[in-house]
Amino acid sequence: MKNIFTITVLSFIIFTFLASDIFAIPAFARKYNMSCKTCHSPFPYLKAYGNDFAGNGFQLKDKDAPRYYVETGDDKLSLLRDFPLAVRLEGYVTYNQGNTEQSDFTTPLLFKLLTGGAITKDVAYYVYYILESGEPGKIEDAWIMFNNMFGSELDFTIGQFQVCDPLFKRELRLTRDDYYIYKVRPGNSMVDLTYDRGIMLNYGFESGTDLTLEVVNGSGIGESFLGGNFDNDKYKNVFGRISQDAGDHLRLGAMGYWGKERRELTGDRYPNNELWMLGGDATIIFDPLELNLQYVERNDDNPYFNYPDKEKIKTRGAFGELIFRPEGDESEWYGVALFNWIESDQTDLNLKQLGIHFGYLLRRNIRLVAEYSQNFTAKYGTIGLGFVTAF
Repeated sequence: MKNIFTITVLSFIIFTFLASDIFAIPAFARKYNMSCKTCHSPFPYLKAYGNDFAGNGFQLKDKDAPRYYVETGDDKLSLLRDFPLAVRLEGYVTYNQGNTEQSDFTTPLLFKLLTGGAITKDVAYYVYYILESGEPGKIEDAWIMFNNMFGSELDFTIGQFQVCDPLFKRELRLTRDDYYIYKVRPGNSMVDLTYDRGIMLNYGFESGTDLTLEVVNGSGIGESFLGGNFDNDKYKNVFGRISQDAGDHLRLGAMGYWGKERRELTGDRYPNNELWMLGGDATIIFDPLELNLQYVERNDDNPYFNYPDKEKIKTRGAFGELIFRPEGDESEWYGVALFNWIESDQTDLNLKQLGIHFGYLLRRNIRLVAEYSQNFTAKYGTIGLGFVTAF
């Protein structure tokens, strides 16, 4: 009873605090003088128009942009008139997080300082600095994109990004629960489908077919290694994806990943881990419902970097995400169900988890949220109440 009373009181404090008017809007909406719902439904989740906007280098095809640059008299110089800057802040009150049987002020859980936009025609950048879960700050997304290269639909991106971005963007999900199969790292492997450094090529056809090719380090985005290199071995890993729109309600995709990673033990012993991933994804939309599906099969031939004997680990997993927006873009509330499943030869990676999430838009850029997550593998549940805001 004491814990229930604590959660009730803390929830009331949050809802009362957030009930005040806040009129600030994020950088892109501020630039184009548009509502957040033009691209998001609800924020930060992107709808089709928002995906097109991001894919076009943060430029609106139907809006002229020269007035957003300083007139210096030098045609070869592009300076933004107003530097785009935005903030995202999340905070929660939780109970039984990590099966601790205690309540907690998990606020701020996340703080992001974001900037991005078109530097000039068909050249864009995006960077954010993040403080999360009380950890020291770091830069995650940090890339520059060259859009419509050679007058074609070819886009080239270089920098830090998430390998899974062409699939489903983790940073834009509505739930606290994650897309956990993207984060799996068997054994001592450093390879997953989240952040890495590299290049990305995208090409879109009028038929609704999209192709993606990525070449990445395969070592994440931690600090540099010996010699100032960000890659800790000589190998580069490759990711590819093809997706196809099938009418107005269905999109299908397939992906593959192949790579190697090396570790130095002693002397001349350099054991390798060769790995591959294959997967399929789909999005099915029949308003007011949207269903997102992802499956990934992974095989590592030596993720513990044993020498001379190898220990293979097979891992497979999936998630299904159902989003309900009763009135589409005009919905003031929404619901999400997210189910995660992972099965691996490394049993501590196994997971079956269901999250139920509800949100209410106090403003287009302020969400009040409630989420319950049940971990069926570890047999415990977590409750969270809080807010997500961007301005």
